[in-house]
Amino acid sequence: MISEVLRSAIDQQINRELYSSYLYMAAASHLASENFPGMASWMQTQADEEMVHARKFIKFVEDRDATVSFDAIDKPHADFTTPLSAFESALEHERLITRHINDLYTLALEQSDYACQGLLQWFINEQVEEEAMVTEVVEKLRRAGDNGAALLMLDRQLSARDADGSE
Repeated sequence: MISEVLRSAIDQQINRELYSSYLYMAAASHLASENFPGMASWMQTQADEEMVHARKFIKFVEDRDATVSFDAIDKPHADFTTPLSAFESALEHERLITRHINDLYTLALEQSDYACQGLLQWFINEQVEEEAMVTEVVEKLRRAGDNGAALLMLDRQLSARDADGSE
């Protein structure tokens, strides 16, 4: 069994993961409308990955003989002015998710829930990868600036991202 306080906290994280997917889909749609198909594809792949994260938490709760309580998903911020602003928003969001995962881990420690600690260690490692991956794109976009040729090259490079996040 999982404690009610930990189950409730995981429910909130499931909502955050679903929101993350929603945010990445909004960014993908915006980038597609701005004719950056590679960046849009990168964001859509990320949206799909966030759904996998939500499902991983859901399965964990169910495997612990508990039921997930779903909440409404907030409307994502989607007022991006440039590709850089979309990726900066993604980076800021990933940093927020990292803080929440770390808080969940602290709660699992306090609850002496070793199974949850194991699950969350996977997410902690995943967040290191997530932040590094988005940071790299942000830095490349900053270097590209308003250089159209550089943006198009980066767009093409980002289209090569596999579903597992590698290029």
